[in-house]
Amino acid sequence: MIKLVLTGLWVCVVTLGAVYFSVQMSAPPPPVDEAALLKAKSELVKGESINVPLLKNGNVQGYFLTRISFLMDKEKVKTVHLPVTEMMTDELFTMLVGNKMVDPNNAASFDLQAFRSGIKDTLNKKFGDDYVLEVLVERFDYLSKDDIRANSERSVGKQISPTKIVEGQTADAPASTGH
Repeated sequence: MIKLVLTGLWVCVVTLGAVYFSVQMSAPPPPVDEAALLKAKSELVKGESINVPLLKNGNVQGYFLTRISFLMDKEKVKTVHLPVTEMMTDELFTMLVGNKMVDPNNAASFDLQAFRSGIKDTLNKKFGDDYVLEVLVERFDYLSKDDIRANSERSVGKQISPTKIVEGQTADAPASTGH
């Protein structure tokens, strides 16, 4: 009789344990942290500070002062044999001089998301795959030719500061490899 009771208790414990573990295993997986995933698979490639002229009727009206970096796929960037920074600089000149995306007199009308996605899409097309994960605008200002001329005549404390088109951004990203 005792053997029968112990066997029944053993069967109950094993059944309860099996049910408990099957319920635990069928629970949905924890949510994936997209920011952590992006950070783990990306690498920050710093862009150069460049000055892009604003041309109107064949004359220089002023300069865009820019510094744009981007997050690239770690694994894919190792296979790139093209000058990444120079390609980005070329794309900036094309977008700012050729397409005239920015009106410095109306900085509020500037579409930052369209600017970022345009750079990202064009570079990924040139590379042939999704190498660029995100475009980071660190600096995007405008200084007119008249302001430059006035600054050359003023003391250091009375300089005219550039018009901010976009305020700088920061990103927690892995260290750059200097591509």
